Parts: sequence; structure tokens; C-alpha cells
Amino acid sequence: MGIEIIDMNMNRLVGSMPVAGNQQPWGLLHGGASAVLAETLGTAAAALHAAGHDRIALGTELSCSHHRGVTEGVVTGVATPLHLGRTTSTFEIKITDDAGRLVCSARLTCALREKRHQPTKREPGAQKE
Repeated sequence: MGIEIIDMNMNRLVGSMPVAGNQQPWGLLHGGASAVLAETLGTAAAALHAAGHDRIALGTELSCSHHRGVTEGVVTGVATPLHLGRTTSTFEIKITDDAGRLVCSARLTCALREKRHQPTKREPGAQKE
């Protein structure tokens, strides 16, 4: 997918993705690629918040609206929090083209769950291969 994280802090996470290699057969940026970018950025932002509560973030709902086609260049997504709770977090992700025009708007909700210890292969209770 070629996604790169450009900037991140507790209030905003920014990432980009090339259009080339992420196109549908008609040459437009694939809507699924926009969804992948949105979920990647939103989940990373949720994980930053969850880490402060010793939790992990798991995506539960993603909604995307596609506004404009893009055939070349790079798209940039910005994830900002709408809700930062103890058990859920929701982020708005706006994806724009090189000219700053809105390509896709998305909303991602993540469940924030307690970390669970996963046994290694050497520990009792580990699954055998």
C-alpha cells in the first residue's frame, strides 16, 4: 500500500499513500485503498490513546464516503479524535489529494481492550504445531 506515517501526537495523526499501485482497473484510486489508509491511521491514533490506559485498540466500525476520484500523486490522511474514552475511541479521518481537495471522509470506532498475555510456544498452554 505504501502508507507512511508523517506526523503523530495525541491530537492528530497524519499519513500518506501513493495513488500508483492502489488503483482500480479504470485508473482511479481504489475506494478500498482509501479505507485501508483511513483504518490504518485511525487505528494507530487509537493505539496511542489506548497505550495510555494499558490497553490495545481494535477496530469495530469503519464508514467511508468517497467524494472525488484521484488518478495520480499522493493522498494524505489526517486522523483527529471525536471521542477518547476508556473502552472506545472514535476518529474522523479526512483524506485529501495533492491539491488539498477532499477525496474521502471516514469515521473509525475502536474498542479499547485490556492486553491479554499470549503464551509462547514454550509455555504451558501454548498450542502445538
